[in-house]
Amino acid sequence: MQVFQKEHAVLGGIDEAIAVLKQCSGRRRNERWRSGWNGLEVEALYEGDEVAPYETVMTITGDYSLFVHLETVYLGCMARRTKVMRNVRAVVRAAAGKPILFFPARHDHWLVQTGDGWAAHVAGAIGVSTDAQASWWGGRGVGTVPHGLIAAFGGDTVAAARAFADRYAAHMNVTVLVDFANDSVGTALAVAEALGQRLWGVRLDTSENLVDRSLMERMGTFRPTGVNIELVKRVREALDAAGHRDVHIVCSGGFDERKIAEFEASGAPVDAYGVGSSLIQGHNDFTADVVLLEGRPCAKAGRAYRPNPALEPVT
Repeated sequence: MQVFQKEHAVLGGIDEAIAVLKQCSGRRRNERWRSGWNGLEVEALYEGDEVAPYETVMTITGDYSLFVHLETVYLGCMARRTKVMRNVRAVVRAAAGKPILFFPARHDHWLVQTGDGWAAHVAGAIGVSTDAQASWWGGRGVGTVPHGLIAAFGGDTVAAARAFADRYAAHMNVTVLVDFANDSVGTALAVAEALGQRLWGVRLDTSENLVDRSLMERMGTFRPTGVNIELVKRVREALDAAGHRDVHIVCSGGFDERKIAEFEASGAPVDAYGVGSSLIQGHNDFTADVVLLEGRPCAKAGRAYRPNPALEPVT
């Protein structure tokens, strides 16, 4: 059996696929399940390897009846995780070394969080938003002072930030969303003054349907809605002028590879990007074909055995 896909991609889910084969290959005999792993020879690339279209990423040699029932399962593992890895690697490269925070958890079913978080981690994201996403490497989720907490404090971002910092500043970098009142400059300054050294950063997350208050008098030469380059510059200038040069700026809301590349090309003073739904969009389908039968070519039309010297035996 030969496994491949058709994109320039970053291979994900191969460890899961191998685990499926190790744990579930075999057959029932005399009413008992007999493992088939020792009867298979598996060769594969590694998690996180960059792969070319039609490059063979895994081969399985052995009695077909031992693993025929697993094809859909292991292909699905690789399709999902490779899609995430490819998307994350693209934004990591676009960010040119600035941290990427993996924020799509709320845009998909919770059961995919563990493997997706691992895929993002391998592909270069420096943080994930839930403990489930970080569980495979023993990490913890990271986040910011949320809009919900600010609302619980009557819309007072400073009060919410103080309460959050009182509890968590000793355990994590405190980052505060500053768009609740649609005044990112004013709120960022107020939070920085209130928290001082306890504040690690502010997060800009203005809705794509709104124009931040600080930009009202500058409209006319750029697209003013949402989180834009001019808004980031205004927040940075205000923080620096007030003596808060150590406060970082995190941007989120509609970011993808293209938007990050645009911000970086302009020199926007962003310190980190939070990226959500774009990282789980698209597809990266895998195919498995029988291409050799007892060592002789036997593939459907259009397919053939494609040996890959980069494959390594799986033990």
